[in-house]
Amino acid sequence: MYDIHCHLIPGVDDGADSFEETMEMLDLAASGHTYGIICTPHCNIENYCMNLWNADFEQKIKRIREESKKRGIEIEVYPGQEVFLDGDFTERLKKGELITLNGSEYLLAELPWDEKPFMVFRKIAMLIANGYRPIIAHPERYEFIIEQEDAAIQLKELGCLLQINKGSLKGSFGSAAAETAHRLLENRVADFVASDAHSPYRRTPYLKDMHEMISTLYSENYANYLLKDNPLKVINNQKIYSY
Repeated sequence: MYDIHCHLIPGVDDGADSFEETMEMLDLAASGHTYGIICTPHCNIENYCMNLWNADFEQKIKRIREESKKRGIEIEVYPGQEVFLDGDFTERLKKGELITLNGSEYLLAELPWDEKPFMVFRKIAMLIANGYRPIIAHPERYEFIIEQEDAAIQLKELGCLLQINKGSLKGSFGSAAAETAHRLLENRVADFVASDAHSPYRRTPYLKDMHEMISTLYSENYANYLLKDNPLKVINNQKIYSY
């Protein structure tokens, strides 16, 4: 499997607290049959400092790769960001101050929790007009998607892809998020399931149980689509088709 949403880089957001925790997360992910992870630190102008693709970020990725190899952890690590859609995000993307997932056309986008649908659609249209393919992080947790059953379909029609959180399927974010996540899977409108991992202790990057759950409740083919096929296409910047 491949994980496109993981807060793996230590000390830059509310993810891993230390480099050792980063290594523990990688080891845990590998034990659950994950072969590649995209590091996606939060890029929120107000709260977190990891807003620029710079030499320090590159060095952190390089160190993680080198140390995991030394420890025999067989997993690939790729650069990315979880971009909060506020401010001049399109201009910052053009300037290289924000980055896509592994340099692809795919952008992992986070929305304000109570954003009005018309504002979401306007922001998404801006991204698409500038050549990006937005992947909406954890859509099952946004109010307008929870409340409006056709909202996810409208996002898909605009050209978005939808990434469900592992924790939502396990009920970690409450019943509304869980019900919405399963609704998106039942209707086959979800395109990814990812860990959104923040530590090796809770919200972990272990995904094997997710593949088993989705295979049992829906189908093994759909589990592969969500956890293997589409994430690898993001890493390789290949076109993704609806299920």
